[in-house]
Amino acid sequence: MVSYERLNPEEVQFSSAALLDPPPDDSGDAEAKAEDLERPLLDQTPQCTVTVALLTLGGLIVVVFGVWLLGTVFWLRGPPSMETHKPPPPVAPSGQNKGWQGGPQPESCSLIPEAWRFDCYPERSVVVTEEMCHQRNCCFIQVSKAGSPEQNGVPWCFYPPDFPSYELAAISKTETGYSGKLIRLQKTYYPNDIETLQLDVLYESNSRLRVKVTDPAKQRYEVPIDVPVVKEKAPDPLYTVEFSKKPFGMVVKRKQNSAVLLNTTVAPLFYADQFLQMSSSLPSDFVYGLGEHRSNFLHDVQWNTLTMWARDAAPVELTNLYGVHPFYLLMEPNGLAHGSFLLNSNAMDVVLQPAPALTWRTIGGILDLYIFLGPDPGSVIGEYLEVVGKPAMPPYWALGYHLCRWGYDSSNNTWDVVRAMRNYGIPQDVQWNDIDYMDRALDFTIDPVKFSTLPDLVKDLHIHNQRYVMILDPGISSTQPAGSYLPFEEGIKQGIFINKSSGDTLIGKVWPGLTAFPDFSNPDTHEWWYQNLKKFHDKVPFDGLWIDMNEPSNFFDGSIDGCPSNDLENPPYTPGVLGGSLRAKTVCASARQKITSHYNLHNLFGLMEAKASASALKKILGKRPFVISRSTFPSQGVHSGHWLGDNRSKWKDLYMSIPGMLTFNLLGIPLVGADICGFSDTTTEELCVRWTQLGAFYPFTRNHNTKESKAQDPTVFSPAAQTAMKEALLLRYSLFPFLYTLFHHAHLSGQTVARPLFFEFPTDQKTYVIDKQFLWGKSLLVTPVLDPGVDYVVGYLPQGLWYDFYTGDSIVSKGEEVKLRAPLDKINVHLREGSIIPTQRPNTTLWVSSGQPLRLIVCLTEEGLAEGDLFWDDGEALDTYETDQYAYITFRLKESTMTSEVVHSHLEASYITVETVSFYGVKSTPTSVTVNSQEAAFNYAANQVLTVSDLGLNLNQNFVISWT
Repeated sequence: MVSYERLNPEEVQFSSAALLDPPPDDSGDAEAKAEDLERPLLDQTPQCTVTVALLTLGGLIVVVFGVWLLGTVFWLRGPPSMETHKPPPPVAPSGQNKGWQGGPQPESCSLIPEAWRFDCYPERSVVVTEEMCHQRNCCFIQVSKAGSPEQNGVPWCFYPPDFPSYELAAISKTETGYSGKLIRLQKTYYPNDIETLQLDVLYESNSRLRVKVTDPAKQRYEVPIDVPVVKEKAPDPLYTVEFSKKPFGMVVKRKQNSAVLLNTTVAPLFYADQFLQMSSSLPSDFVYGLGEHRSNFLHDVQWNTLTMWARDAAPVELTNLYGVHPFYLLMEPNGLAHGSFLLNSNAMDVVLQPAPALTWRTIGGILDLYIFLGPDPGSVIGEYLEVVGKPAMPPYWALGYHLCRWGYDSSNNTWDVVRAMRNYGIPQDVQWNDIDYMDRALDFTIDPVKFSTLPDLVKDLHIHNQRYVMILDPGISSTQPAGSYLPFEEGIKQGIFINKSSGDTLIGKVWPGLTAFPDFSNPDTHEWWYQNLKKFHDKVPFDGLWIDMNEPSNFFDGSIDGCPSNDLENPPYTPGVLGGSLRAKTVCASARQKITSHYNLHNLFGLMEAKASASALKKILGKRPFVISRSTFPSQGVHSGHWLGDNRSKWKDLYMSIPGMLTFNLLGIPLVGADICGFSDTTTEELCVRWTQLGAFYPFTRNHNTKESKAQDPTVFSPAAQTAMKEALLLRYSLFPFLYTLFHHAHLSGQTVARPLFFEFPTDQKTYVIDKQFLWGKSLLVTPVLDPGVDYVVGYLPQGLWYDFYTGDSIVSKGEEVKLRAPLDKINVHLREGSIIPTQRPNTTLWVSSGQPLRLIVCLTEEGLAEGDLFWDDGEALDTYETDQYAYITFRLKESTMTSEVVHSHLEASYITVETVSFYGVKSTPTSVTVNSQEAAFNYAANQVLTVSDLGLNLNQNFVISWT
């Protein structure tokens, strides 16, 4: 039986002037009153005689213990509460914990409810015995003999209430908050405890609190990404912070309702050289984020351990996957939301338990914890992205349909597929190639025989306003004859590869055989990468990059020579990584990079490669870069998008793509999607049709599969299937103006593109578990078919008025499930009341579509209101918003009058006209319609849809449409 896993101290947060020495007087000034809101957990007491003190203390202990015991009994017997969960820890005995090896353990152990037991023995594959547990001075209660050591559950070995932790020895004011000193007087069972810590509590904004716990005596590794530097304390924070001095703990509350968002007093704090752990209670079970893992969108808090260590592994449950994102969003019981982010790139476990509570447990770096107060979920994501960076604006063509296959085998075969797509009139903007285009899988080469016509193919794509993307893996072949492969030879001369701890180049194995791995933490590597890309672009003028295998993946464990035996390779604690060791199918943890060891930088490899790739493309193309990366880390969206990896052609994988897509939108990487129809195995026609319909609503839409499977591009299926896929893709292309505007808002303010329903309906708890439907923005609801052999789908419509996208038929929902018709050629799409959706006449490429006339769909509320907007630019120039090279138009409907206002004009908008406006939900037949005060023809249907056509209105000029 494996004990449960705990988190690290990096989440600690602090703030309370009441802990300052001397304590503030009761002068009544404004600052003192504000600080009084942040009273400490343990108040200071006046001096007294020894006798009085002992009597008082003894009496208090008896009374408090009795009250606690009665309260615990009633708590255990009573019904669950919707209020904020608060742990019922027993009162700690005075003095240090001496342990009880071989003797009876304290009665307080049995009083700790199972849900509140924090694991004292988290090591994997260990059957914890009572003797082993007591050697750690922890409680031992064997819960069940069932299960295996690989399963998580109630820990048998858990911390007693008096387990030694840090004490808050001093705290003082700073310009940004508070600075404190933490001391540990008793060592723990992990080596190299850091006995004195510095605590910095930073009130960075009214809705953002940052807590850093560092070693004041020694500089420790910190994640090298840019985050805001704040020089003064937030004037009116939404939070208060309270402290416990002994043992040290912190409680963060929301001022609005006193909800406890963080409470680190529930378990001891650890801060050893290679083991940092901090736990906190949670105010609810509704936890999201914590990527990258294959799971439902809503995480399970029933003893669920999420391991973070970038790994090349096909997506399966309970496994560390390609990316690492220690950020969660939590929905509170009253519909408010907050988030927490641990800025740490070392291997870690994040443990959820049913208290509910969460534990951060990492094996390096520092504890650098942010809390974001929201108070709504969208605001939480925006606040998180203020720290790690907002996503880049993609080029317009990135939002089209992408087609790829590992196994085209030649450029001519690839070209044949492109021609077939054109012949069938199926939209396609981008053609890709996997590694089979390379000469012997060598980066920056093309197969001189099978892909000799690749430059001609790319030229043909460009003539047809299409784009070309190729794959690059980071492994650089190290075994080519001297003088025949410059990328490796120049890399050796420039010293840009990852080295072994001995200083020699580390050699692993990937597709081309024995390889070296570029060190993207080295600025010289970025220049080397750019130069090689530029030389290749001169031969094959590609438009974007697909960077794969960048965890980095290695067919060896560590290197061709293995790895040395040291603390980095064999840390005192190893998180639950696939393979059981940090070197499993990657490079040695002890490998040396420019700024620190791979032990610290492993999870940043994909981010650093994406940054180098995006920078190179900007210089080569002079346009917005397009990069799709497999491995990701916080701030990835600034440089690249992501696809969800090597999925399978299974119905379950079709469904699991929605939680993955939604999670990465929370993580600031909105340009995300799964391989449509599945990467491995062979799809069926029905599955591929349904997947193409869903994939048409991925922010990033690509069909891709492996050479072991049959081809699955739309042209290989029956005419009926082709038609259904074509219609789904044309639907996507018609929605391009709306989707493009959503990406603008993501880039500008950190909004999500695809989002869960609870973002828009946070007080409707039925939406908290929904991950088979999703929204684009706040107003377009997608309800895909995710099961075989059905012609209907059951979807949830939150309370309000909804319109069928295709017909304008209305549905008034009380917040209920609705059975919807869904024949094989249809995906259900509904529009929310109060929205105005810009659409466009679609074509087979977005270059052609983006010049077509617009149709506005106006969805009236019961009160006859609606609003929407449109962002427009040239689609590919760098920084168009930042340089004012864009148009922005708002649309508003009130009292039967719709106005279009050009908030920011640009020449690009003058090329577009508004051809049609459809008003959904007009309750009575109009007698007349005017456009800019001129009478206009119109059509009014029985389902209350008013349509005004043949308008020819210039998008770059204000206009008014009204009816009576």
